[in-house]
Amino acid sequence: MRTHPFFSTCIVLLTSLRLVGQVVDGQFPVSSNLRAGVAKVDITPADLAGITVVGHRRQVTAVRDPLRAGVLLLDDGETKAAIVTMDVIGAWEDMVKLARENIEKETGVPAANIMVCASHNHSGPGYVENLRWASELIKKLTAAAKEAAANMHVVSIGYGEDRISFGINRRKTIDGRDVVRLNPEGPNDPRVKVLRFDDGKSLTPMAVLMHAVCHPCFFTWGDKGSPPYPKGYPKMSADFPGEAQTFVEMVYGQKTMSMFMQGCAGDIRPNLPGYPYRCADEADIQWAGRDLGGAVVRALALSVTREKLKQRESFYQIRVASEVIELPGKEGPVRAEMMAMKVGPFLFLTMPGEPMVEYGFKLEKAIADRATPIIVGYANGNIGYLATADAHIVGGYEPNMSKVKPEAEATILKQLGVLADKVVGDVFASFSKHPKDVEKREAEEKARLDAAKQPKP
Repeated sequence: MRTHPFFSTCIVLLTSLRLVGQVVDGQFPVSSNLRAGVAKVDITPADLAGITVVGHRRQVTAVRDPLRAGVLLLDDGETKAAIVTMDVIGAWEDMVKLARENIEKETGVPAANIMVCASHNHSGPGYVENLRWASELIKKLTAAAKEAAANMHVVSIGYGEDRISFGINRRKTIDGRDVVRLNPEGPNDPRVKVLRFDDGKSLTPMAVLMHAVCHPCFFTWGDKGSPPYPKGYPKMSADFPGEAQTFVEMVYGQKTMSMFMQGCAGDIRPNLPGYPYRCADEADIQWAGRDLGGAVVRALALSVTREKLKQRESFYQIRVASEVIELPGKEGPVRAEMMAMKVGPFLFLTMPGEPMVEYGFKLEKAIADRATPIIVGYANGNIGYLATADAHIVGGYEPNMSKVKPEAEATILKQLGVLADKVVGDVFASFSKHPKDVEKREAEEKARLDAAKQPKP
C-alpha cells in the first residue's frame, strides 16, 4: 500500500522536530557581541600565625571555610571591563590600585574599567594588618585574571530576582535618638539580584553574579546570651556570602563559578536576637547560606526558561564612567571614587564605603526604568560609613563613626546621577555626533583612563 505524500511529509517533519529536540534540549543558541571569562581563587591565608581578623577584631585558631576571590572579564568588541569580588571586609585603596595595575598588564583591561568589590566579611584578614598575606592576595588576583582572559566565551546574560529572610535593620529611633535594636519595622532590602552569564552549551551558567544586602557578621563578637561563642567565633570564615557561593556551585556540580556583590548594607545585619545580638553558630550560617543560595538558584533556574530566554538582549554595550570626588568630611575633605558601569541593560553604581540601605532605594528611584540598577557598596575604596543626612540628626553608630558630614549624601547621589547619565546613553550629550561633543567625550575618557594610572596624592 502506498503512503499518501501528505502523510509522508508529516512523518518527516515530526521525526525532524524530535531529532532537533534531542539536540537542543538543555542547550540554547547564544547570539551576542559580548565575550566573558571567569576564574576564582582561594585567598585564605596559608598560615594563621599572627593573622588579625578585622571587622570584629579577634584571634582565630582555624579555618571553617575558604575565603575566595573571583574575576569576571567582559569584552563587547570595543570596550573591556572587569569585576573583581573578594570575601574580605573592604576594598582597600592601596590594594585596589595594585590589583588594577596588575590585571591591566595581564589582560589589557584598562585599570579605570576594573571594579573591585568586597563582601564586607567580618571574619577575614585585614590588608594593612597582614602585609605578607596582602602581597599574596595581589598575586592571586593577577593569576585569576590571567586564567579568565585565557578562557573567554561568547555569552548572553540572564537576570532574575528573589528574596532572603535573614537580614534586618539594626537602628531604632526612641525619644529622638538612635539606639541599637533589631528593628523589623526599619527599612530593609531583602531582594536578591542575580545575573547569569551563559555560553548556551548547557543549562549550567558559566558565571553567576549574586547581589544581596546584609552585613556578613554572623560570626561576630558574642554576648553572654550566645554560647558557645561569647568571645566571638574562633575560626576564619567567608560568612554567609561564602556559604551561599558554595551552595550554588554544589547545585551545579562544581561546573559554575559564583561571585557575591554587597549592596547598601550599612545598617542591615543578620537577625540574631541577643544583647543586643548574638554570635551565630553552625545552624545559623547554614540557614543564611542556604537561604541566599536557594534564592539564587531559583532565580537562575527561572531565567533559562524559554519565555525568559526570548527576553534576553543580543547586543551588550559596555560603558564605564568614574570619578574621584571630595566629600565634605568631619576632619577635612574625604576622597571617594564613584563608578558607573553599564553592561547591556544592567547598570552598576558603586560607592567606596558602607552606604545605609536608603542610598540604594534613592538611587534606584532616580534611575527609574532607564536601566536595571544594581547598587554596590564596599567597592573601589574603603572610606567607612555613608550615613544618610536624616540619620545624622538622630545619631547612632553609623553616623557617629562616619568620616563624612551629613551633606555628603547629596554629593554622592548627585555624582552617581551624573555618571549614570554618561553610561546609560539616553542623554543627548552622551551620544551626540556633533564634532565638539565627540571631542569632549574623548578628552574626558582619556583623562579618566590616565588618572587611574597616576600615583595616589
